[in-house]
Amino acid sequence: MTSDNGTESQFNKAMVVTAHPDDAEYGCSGSVAKWCRQGWEVTYVLCTDGSKGTEDRDITSEQLAKIRADEQVNAGKILGLKTVEFLGYPDGYLEPTLDVRRDISRQIRIHRPDVLITTNPTRDLLNSGYIGHPDHFAAGEAALSAVFPSARDHLTFPELFYDEGLEPHKVREVWVMSFGTQADFWNPLEEEDVDTSVKALQAHVSQVPDLEKAGKWMKERRAELGKKIGAEYAESFRKFTLS
Repeated sequence: MTSDNGTESQFNKAMVVTAHPDDAEYGCSGSVAKWCRQGWEVTYVLCTDGSKGTEDRDITSEQLAKIRADEQVNAGKILGLKTVEFLGYPDGYLEPTLDVRRDISRQIRIHRPDVLITTNPTRDLLNSGYIGHPDHFAAGEAALSAVFPSARDHLTFPELFYDEGLEPHKVREVWVMSFGTQADFWNPLEEEDVDTSVKALQAHVSQVPDLEKAGKWMKERRAELGKKIGAEYAESFRKFTLS
């Protein structure tokens, strides 16, 4: 088991690439709150418009997309994000296509993160309570492929370089959100980071039916992860250091 070993002193820019509004709040917003508290520039990149996640028969996809975008922007303000970028692909239909990879590569070249967090691109059938969302796998695969090699090489998606003037960029570390046996890295958190992450999650009113229960679960889960490394709280990842 490993915990944070000084990454904060080396880097100061991060990006989180997920499929939907609220994905990052559930998976890594404690780490994001910590970075923002320490003065990092953190950017969210949302691949889909979040237009399908409701049981309300009276709301349209267009209305839901607007609601969820506003919720994500509000959550970002709570966390202290630099910005939230919306790629706008239809919720529920995301695939790791070349177009998605190019659009994530563009954001990497614009914002130039040292660390990129994304979702697991593979289905983990060891978790009996959750089989996973296909958009999460697609976002993770597209993000990893954008990090290496698409954002790195100027001749991959050459229009980004020659037409848009975006210099290639090498991400230094990738953290893949991991909650089970695949985790090999635990990022220690302070209670104020967890409290901020809870408030950010609770900004997603359309997706969190019981705000108090969700907040309690967030704190309990992160406290349980903190025990892995002797910290009060933590979040877990599969960490890759790139050359």
